[in-house]
Amino acid sequence: MNPLNNKMENFKSLLTDVGISVLSITVALLFGVFFILLTEESPATAYEALYFGAFGNFRNILNTLWRSTPLILTGLAFALPYRAGLINIGAEGQFLMGGFTAGVAGYYFTSLPAIIHLPLAILAGVVAGALWAGLAGWLKAKMEVNEVISTIMLNHIAVALTINYGINKLRTSTRMATPQIMESAKLTRFKEMADSAFWSKLPFVEVFADPGIRLHMNFVLALIAAVILWYLLFKTSLGYEFRAVGLNPDGAEYGGINANKTIIWTMLIGGAVAGLGGAGETLGTHLSFMAGMDAGFGFTGIAVGLIGQSHPIGAIFGGLLFGALNQGGLEMQFAGVPSEIVNIIQALVIFFVASLQIIKIFMKNRREKEGVE
Repeated sequence: MNPLNNKMENFKSLLTDVGISVLSITVALLFGVFFILLTEESPATAYEALYFGAFGNFRNILNTLWRSTPLILTGLAFALPYRAGLINIGAEGQFLMGGFTAGVAGYYFTSLPAIIHLPLAILAGVVAGALWAGLAGWLKAKMEVNEVISTIMLNHIAVALTINYGINKLRTSTRMATPQIMESAKLTRFKEMADSAFWSKLPFVEVFADPGIRLHMNFVLALIAAVILWYLLFKTSLGYEFRAVGLNPDGAEYGGINANKTIIWTMLIGGAVAGLGGAGETLGTHLSFMAGMDAGFGFTGIAVGLIGQSHPIGAIFGGLLFGALNQGGLEMQFAGVPSEIVNIIQALVIFFVASLQIIKIFMKNRREKEGVE
């Protein structure tokens, strides 16, 4: 196949993947109408409230981005290993380990300048998440332990270490949280930019002055991480090895690629971005590590990775979708629609994207089989 035909095939595959995601979302929203009717509320009113809550004004848009940030990162934590043929169910635990470690670094070092303290706290969270996922990768590569089982077990251990032991050991009040981080370890919130003597000189900054805006700089870091992973996957030899192992591990080994090393590296990198998500919630949202701050981000990240077709840029749009559903769901409640409806719609999106993906794979295998015959 010449390069032009190869590019055309890749473009067609991309269109198919995008079509599957869009169709899944559309069908899920249509099925959601039925469940809204069961609550004796108007679907039009419910979806109007959903849209307004997510995109109705500037504050809602920025808060949608804020809710999307950890989901983008946990979506990336699932998407990258998935490209290498691995199913990382452990983003929840990696998120917790990253958030806890960043929180400890954020309050423990009391005399560091912000230019050192903040990067140090973020790095601590990233490394903790990477090592937690790397452990599952090592078990898979060296002992052939199924990564689904090991990451699920590591999720439970992470909860025990960070919440049941860590918080109870370190907290200084009845609040189920570690001590508050130092000012020097805080991630800048967009709202604070409007109050800053440095940033306030910029002409557009006053639009962030609304006290209800909770978006912080980890959103920017999440976008940067997605772009870096895209470049890694599709523009480097290491990314080629990841994808080759995911398509055919035995063939990759025959071609000189060390599949075990690839498994460990993909899990390390996936865990690192999940750890960044946890660090961002600790350093930017809650200003301490607290029980319940994970809010199922790791498990929702699986859906984000699937709706984004395990593509780093797709994970951004998947994260924005679920962030919009979470933010808009608050407005739906004010309109009288139960919050569970949003959860049902999210579940429907996951169901349909998985179902259509299975149909796509089945049709592809059938065509290949007919071609061989």
